[in-house]
Amino acid sequence: VYYNCIMKNNNPIIVAMTGASGAVLGYQTVQSLIDHNVNVIFVCSSAARMVWKDENLPSFGETIEKWKNTSLFKMYPNNDFYSPIASGTFKTNGMIIVPTSMNTIAAISNGISDNLIKRAADVVIKENRNLILIPRETPLNAIHLNNMAKLANIGVKFIPPNPPYYLAPKSIEEINDFIVNRILLSADVINKLPDNYIYNEND
Repeated sequence: VYYNCIMKNNNPIIVAMTGASGAVLGYQTVQSLIDHNVNVIFVCSSAARMVWKDENLPSFGETIEKWKNTSLFKMYPNNDFYSPIASGTFKTNGMIIVPTSMNTIAAISNGISDNLIKRAADVVIKENRNLILIPRETPLNAIHLNNMAKLANIGVKFIPPNPPYYLAPKSIEEINDFIVNRILLSADVINKLPDNYIYNEND
């Protein structure tokens, strides 16, 4: 069930995938945004493409072609600093990095912009736009936590892909769908979670 998109303009959302486990979350996030008629600009690191293959998602090339056919989707290489998202003058509705590696979080938290994903994140921060990170690492050490705290203190949102145990999910697919809907909610694409993901103490 899809709720009506509440985006107030046609500015795109940037979706980036980095080389952490959980490529399915990036795949489903892009697909869900397209299903909500949201324009998407996509950037994928080389490590993310390796994880995509290792985690047995549908063919990367065929998936990109399918998304391009919607007219809502554009993709830029991770080394393309001529991409419009490398500049703050290009308007977007923020950025989602899903999944987010600790390498990427460390770089963003220290202002390092040596590829397009990190540069776009830096632009989103400096333009005071919505940046949502889905971190994938466990256990977390003090360096990871300090880097995330630096970003959280300037308004970056973190959505750890934690299962909603209180909903008694019956499959990994249901958990993934819940997490993607939480991402859409934080990105202001939807204004509420689907009813089946809202806890009701009377259930």
